[in-house]
Amino acid sequence: MKPKVKEKIRLSAMAKREERWGLLFVAPPLIGFALFMAYPIIFAVIASMSKWTGMNSLWGNMVGLQNYGKILTDLKFWKSMGTTVIYMIGIPIGMILGMLIAMALNRKLPLKRALTTMYYVPVVSSLVAVAILWAWVFNYDYGLLNSIIKGLTGMHGPNWLGDAAMVKISMIIFMVWKGLGGTIILYLAGLQNIPRDYYEAAEIDGANGWHKFKNITLPLLSPVTFYVLITSLIGGFQVFVEVQVMTPNGGPNYSSATVVFYLFEKAFSNGQLGYGCAVAVLLAIIIFIITAINFKGQNKWVQTVE
Repeated sequence: MKPKVKEKIRLSAMAKREERWGLLFVAPPLIGFALFMAYPIIFAVIASMSKWTGMNSLWGNMVGLQNYGKILTDLKFWKSMGTTVIYMIGIPIGMILGMLIAMALNRKLPLKRALTTMYYVPVVSSLVAVAILWAWVFNYDYGLLNSIIKGLTGMHGPNWLGDAAMVKISMIIFMVWKGLGGTIILYLAGLQNIPRDYYEAAEIDGANGWHKFKNITLPLLSPVTFYVLITSLIGGFQVFVEVQVMTPNGGPNYSSATVVFYLFEKAFSNGQLGYGCAVAVLLAIIIFIITAINFKGQNKWVQTVE
C-alpha cells in the first residue's frame, strides 16, 4: 500500500491574518531575547576562547580553551570560589529567621503592617547605599557596632572589615539582613495559603504546636522553601556589589572576594575581557548544574496544598 500523503491544510484569509498578527505580537520579546540574551551569551562563549581586551581584534586572538586552563590553575579563583561558598552559610540562616518571623507576623499582632514594612525596607533600598551604611557600622575606630560593644563591655570590638576571618562574618551578617525581608514576605504568603482546616483537624486529633509545625506547616511551605533556596543559590554565586563597596580591594589577603569580584577584576581592572568571559561561562555552567540538581531532587521533598 502506498503511504498516505497528508494534505496540506489551507488557511482561510481570516486565519492567515490572525497568524500574522500573532507573529507580530510575539516578535518584540523574541527580538529582545535574541539581542539582549542569546547574542551576548554566544558572544561571551566565543570571546572566552580568546585574548580579547576590548581594544584588539577578537578573531585574531583566539586561544581555544587556554583561558579555562588558566582559571582552573589560578589560586585566586579557587580562593574566591571558596569565599563565595562560605557566604552561602547565610542562606539557611536567612531562611530559618525568615520562616520564624513570618510565623510570628502571621498571627494577629499590633502594628503588623508596620513591622512587615520595616522588614521589607532593606529589600527595596539601594544596595550601594545600604552597603555604604553598613561599612560605617562595621568601621573599626568609630563604627556603631564597635561603639556599642565598647559601651557594654569596655573593650574595643573586632576589626570587622580588616580581619580575614571577621570580614566573612561581616558580609554574611549584611547579606542576611538585606535579603531577610523578601524571605519573610514569601513565607508569609505561603503561610496564608495553608487552609485552616488542616490545623483544626490536627487539633481534634490532639496534635500540639510542634506536631502541627512538623507535619503541616513545614511540608506545605516546601514550595516556598524550594523557591527561596534556588533564587538564593543563584544570587549567592553573583555577589559583587557588597564586596566592591565594603572592601574595594577584595578584603585583607583577598579574603572577601567572590567569583564575580574576581571576574570584574580580571576583565575590567586588568583588561582581560576574554579571560573574564571564560570565568562568566564557567560560573554559568556551575549555576546551571546546581540548579538542575535541585530541580531533579525537588519531588522527594517539595509538597503542595491539595
